[in-house]
Parts: sequence; structure tokens; C-alpha cells
Amino acid sequence: MTFKNHMEKGYAYHVISIIDLKKTLREGIRYNDKNTYASKYTDFHTYFDMHKPEGIPEWVERKKAIFASIGFGKGHRRHSHSAILKVRVLRDRCWVCNENLANFIYEPFILQEIEGFERTEEYMEIKGKEFVSEYWNNSLSYNANLRKRYDKRKGYDAEVLIMHSIPPENIECLYIVSDHQIMSYREWKEYFVCGSSYPEAQYNKYLQPSSVSSAAKTPGSQ
Repeated sequence: MTFKNHMEKGYAYHVISIIDLKKTLREGIRYNDKNTYASKYTDFHTYFDMHKPEGIPEWVERKKAIFASIGFGKGHRRHSHSAILKVRVLRDRCWVCNENLANFIYEPFILQEIEGFERTEEYMEIKGKEFVSEYWNNSLSYNANLRKRYDKRKGYDAEVLIMHSIPPENIECLYIVSDHQIMSYREWKEYFVCGSSYPEAQYNKYLQPSSVSSAAKTPGSQ
């Protein structure tokens, strides 16, 4: 399944945990409204902001951004128990960067604080700053990207830094992803209607006795 690029129309895709879906549809999205924000990402984003070069506007801050994608290609790995949203953005308050350059240093950034990974700190001192510099030097405004199309370059995994809150009326839930399948918002609603074919199909695929592992069938197995 692919998700088309709708940059020209001012749309992007944002993925959230299904746990946050109710609140998101009611209240919208803010950069710091997820429980995992402070524990997983604040320090990482701050590291990028600390090494932001001149020329990047002051209002562009990773630690205050909502992160979105402009499209998902075929074969994109999706997170279980998540919801895929389409959001309308304000083009003048968005910045486009290459997510690949940020992802390269996420693990070393975290590991440098763990005993046994002391050399990772040295790696971050040299390579970390290089990747951050490349990250910012290959970024540009949303509107500039519509002209230059960095997002179409090979190896450029465009992420959109949305520097504004998103109200509920600018959010549409497209799909909900489970461990086993991805279905549209409408299909999930129909899933729980009496007589729907969806639950029976899932039972036949995953819960029939023939699909139970041999270990589960073996007496005394655990």
C-alpha cells in the first residue's frame, strides 16, 4: 500500500499510537502532547537545535515540531497499534528535512550514555556533528521544496517539521494498523457491526486450530 504525495495541496501524514487517537480527534495535535515525548525524544531534538547553523529561521526547532511524512512508498514498515492520519498544514510554518540523516545517529546518541558503549561518545563527537550539519544543510522551507523538490531526490526521506498546532478539523484518520492487518477507518467501524465478514475472516486466518503452533499442541509444552 502506498500513500500519495499531496504536498501541493498542503497535506502530510502523521502517525500516532492508537492510545492517543481519541484525544487527537477531539483536541488536535500539539508537539508535546504525547506521554513518550519527554522520555524518548526531547534530548535528541535539542542536540540538533544546538547545532543549527545560521540561515535556518529561529522558529524552526525540532524540539517544538510535530513530525510528519509527505508520503509512504510501497513496502514501508508500519507500526502495530497505530493510526495513520492525514493532516492539513500551514505551508509558511513548515520545514522539510531528510529524516535518513537524523535516523543515522539516533541509536548512537542513546547508547553513548550506557556503560560499555564509551566509544559511541567519541563517534557522536565527530560523526554526530557531521550528520547534523548535513541534516540542516539539506533542509529547506515547505514552499521552497515545492519548487526544488528535494523530496524526489534519491535517498531523501522527507520529513516535515510542522511548527504549529493542528486543530481537530484539519485531521482525518485514514487507517488503523493492528498486529495483523491495516484497515481504513471505515472498515474498522464495520468490523464491529453484527454480521460483518471482517471478524470471521480474521478468525479463519489466525485462530483456527490448524494455525495453532505444534508446541502449543504438545502435552507438557510451555
